[in-house]
Amino acid sequence: MNWKDLQKSGSSVFAGALSGGLDSCTITHWLAQKGIKVHAFTVDIGQPDEEDINSIADRMKGCGAYKVDILDAKDILAQSALKLLQSQARYEGGYWNTTGIARPVIVSTILNAMAESKIKIFFHGATGRGNDQVRFELAANMLDPSVSVYAPWRDPEFLESFPGRQSMLDYCESNNLPIKARSESRYSTDANFVGLSHEAGDLEDVSIPSDFVTPVMGVIPENAPVTPETVTIEWAQGVPIKIDTKPLNLTEMFLECNKIGGRNGIGINTHAVENRFVGIKSRGIYEAPGIEVLGQSLEYLLQFILDRRAREFYDQVSAVVSRQLYQGYWLDLATTAALSSLDPIMRLVNGTIKVRLYKGNVLFESAATGVSEMPHSLYTDDSSMEAIGNYDHSDAEGLLKIYGLSAKNFGNSQYNSTGR
Repeated sequence: MNWKDLQKSGSSVFAGALSGGLDSCTITHWLAQKGIKVHAFTVDIGQPDEEDINSIADRMKGCGAYKVDILDAKDILAQSALKLLQSQARYEGGYWNTTGIARPVIVSTILNAMAESKIKIFFHGATGRGNDQVRFELAANMLDPSVSVYAPWRDPEFLESFPGRQSMLDYCESNNLPIKARSESRYSTDANFVGLSHEAGDLEDVSIPSDFVTPVMGVIPENAPVTPETVTIEWAQGVPIKIDTKPLNLTEMFLECNKIGGRNGIGINTHAVENRFVGIKSRGIYEAPGIEVLGQSLEYLLQFILDRRAREFYDQVSAVVSRQLYQGYWLDLATTAALSSLDPIMRLVNGTIKVRLYKGNVLFESAATGVSEMPHSLYTDDSSMEAIGNYDHSDAEGLLKIYGLSAKNFGNSQYNSTGR
């Protein structure tokens, strides 16, 4: 679909999800030159790479937007990130999909504002080769099917003018648009306070080390302090509520853990080649210090609480949620059902875990496993090698006879077939 078809539908106002980056500036100016009134919406999700979120408004107006609104969604993002955390939904290579979790938050926030302004055309700057186009559009389709979605990167006329990132840089410079200097644009960054991703530009050349990328949320592990730092996190029904006995709300918790984890090189993934949903591979660098600290703390707590069958179930749900989120189906029935199935588990996640942070690692330090500190722990002295606990060594005799029967039958069948 191109911009002309949408304009013929009766509306010359397009609402854009715009971050103020290269794509945002280029698309806004290009559409404005076509006579489209661009209502720019920037969702404040605590972007750590923006010193002043309000400066985006000036940037977008300088690119031709007739109106700009900054919408605060930090607490909404924190609630969605909690679900990501509780499900331990990591993608290939084990990185947290913090970009994917932000997309439905951005879309829902903007669609609510669009409804108030009676705007029915929504556009985004995601490319036709990436995952975000799917995430933006599926979220919009599920939340408000009456809204038309426009993707400039799939508009033949736009593609003819801008076949790639370099042509966009040239366009912005020739039109004196307020973008970052060319020397600062070796790659693209997409950020929120839960995490960020770097991609494109020089990162596409895997023969080049990624050390030209400057971390935003912390330091790379080798530059972290040589002295470990310990931190204690208290959980109540699957929600982190205190750090070192200090109560924090959810948004504050992520921000505080970002600081602590970032300075210790936690969650700074300097290389990942992944399989995009559209079927091609891409290289990215991810930063998610806070959720990595919290995620490892939660994992250590789950090890005390989940029995074998519950653990297997949990891991299966985690894989489902991870795949759903990556592919843009965060809002559909499968994700909703999968997340709801974790509620009984999260109600049992109560306790305090102390971890040691050291050069990119989150190591278990200690846990109080008494009934008052961790009421649902299954950890007992039954596994001790000392003469304590309720497990009698001799009780395993019958167990091994039962399991041994099938093992012997298998062994005999192999012996008979090979003659050994």
